[in-house]
Amino acid sequence: MRWSRRREVLSVFAAFAAFAFVAAYAVEPSGAALAQAAPEAAASTLYDVAVDARQSVQVLALEVDTEAALPELGREGYVVELKPKPKPPPPAAAPGSGGGGWRPPFVVPDPGTAQAIAYQMVLARGWGDDQFACLSSLWQRESGWRVNAHNRGSGAYGIPQALPGNKMASAGADWETNPATQITWGLGYISARYGTPCGAWEKSQRSGWY
Repeated sequence: MRWSRRREVLSVFAAFAAFAFVAAYAVEPSGAALAQAAPEAAASTLYDVAVDARQSVQVLALEVDTEAALPELGREGYVVELKPKPKPPPPAAAPGSGGGGWRPPFVVPDPGTAQAIAYQMVLARGWGDDQFACLSSLWQRESGWRVNAHNRGSGAYGIPQALPGNKMASAGADWETNPATQITWGLGYISARYGTPCGAWEKSQRSGWY
């Protein structure tokens, strides 16, 4: 009887001890975990607050520095310089286009024409074929070597385009119809004003008239 009772007491004590051990094991870790969790949560919250505050200060400082480093500029603060474009070289003057220095080539005039008469008069004055070539081009431009060529705008008349036409009366009364009279007057005018037909031609090349 005593042994059985002792076994029963030991069994109850063992069961109670086991229960207490289990209870202690279950409660203590939970409590430790909660105790540890609370400080970590608190520490995490304080860290976040500190980081947010630091970032706010850095952003504010950055904004202040940026505004201070960038002064306000108006359009008057900018200067634009335009580089001038290089001027293209002037085109070379084509023969007979008005460029200085070019002289027309000599062409033998047809017999009986006004040009043939002028050619003989040019040689009689001691001028050569080059001077006749200048004269031929000059009066071709002025009148086309027509005796009755008349410029209604200016009043110039005849082969040499005398202005006015009646000036040629000093060379003959038939100045209106006779090419020899007109040429005689024209060569006298060129000799007195420009020296040679080529001198008159060069003036006409420069200004369009002689």
